[in-house]
Amino acid sequence: MPRTLRAAFDAGMQRLAADPYGHDSTPVKDAEDRREATISSVVIRYYVSDTVLTVTVVRVVYI
Repeated sequence: MPRTLRAAFDAGMQRLAADPYGHDSTPVKDAEDRREATISSVVIRYYVSDTVLTVTVVRVVYI
């Protein structure tokens, strides 16, 4: 990932981590804690674990 894109992506991920259900993220199928979002033109799919305050990204797609 190019350095400028990585910097923008990291900043976006910090904002998403503060509010993983916000930032125009959408649930995947019927699972509220399985989410998808676009951060700096990068599509990510992630899980939210509210009990341990963790966001785990399981897929990153950029072109």
